Amino acid sequence: MHVIIDYGMGNLASVQRAFENLDIAVKISSSEEDLRNAESLILPGVGAFRDAIKLLDESNLSAVIKEEVAGGKYLIGICLGMQLLYERGYEYGEYEGLGLIAGDIKYLDVKLKVPHMGWNNLRFSKQDPILKYIKENEYVYFVHSYYAVSDNSEVISYAEYEKKVPAIVRNNNVYGIQFHPEKSGETGLNILKAYKEIIENRKDLP
Repeated sequence: MHVIIDYGMGNLASVQRAFENLDIAVKISSSEEDLRNAESLILPGVGAFRDAIKLLDESNLSAVIKEEVAGGKYLIGICLGMQLLYERGYEYGEYEGLGLIAGDIKYLDVKLKVPHMGWNNLRFSKQDPILKYIKENEYVYFVHSYYAVSDNSEVISYAEYEKKVPAIVRNNNVYGIQFHPEKSGETGLNILKAYKEIIENRKDLP
């Protein structure tokens, strides 16, 4: 059973439906016991970095997530959930994130309209099993005003929006997806399908 972490700031039902459409058994929960017994963890999120990390910290879920990831459990963060994986976020101030991926979450300071909202195509930076069922330049759905800034060593795929916006990132057993796979049609479902197989096989962990 995969657990969708309920900390009060996620589009949980739509994420759940996307996984269930692929016959992936998921459960929405905020229980520490459920997180520790999960096959993998799914961290969704909509809203502000500041508010989300505060809720995770206050509920002790931040500590549980870090411990489970350190023990080798897979985690996939979606949209704001991906941003929370980084070391720091600068939305309404400076706040520490989960620190599972090196780098910061900063405002998308571009001349184009912000938030970056709508369909954009994916470019590939490196090969990874999560790309197994999609091709370069397929379109996915974004909604965000902040983006990941790092040395890009963890970036698997990115979108061009005046800047290179990391779209799929990975640090060993931790994945992050900036766009909404649950709103990205067949492409989004194919990414989740590949994630399911990664969990099942485990051999894809470097």
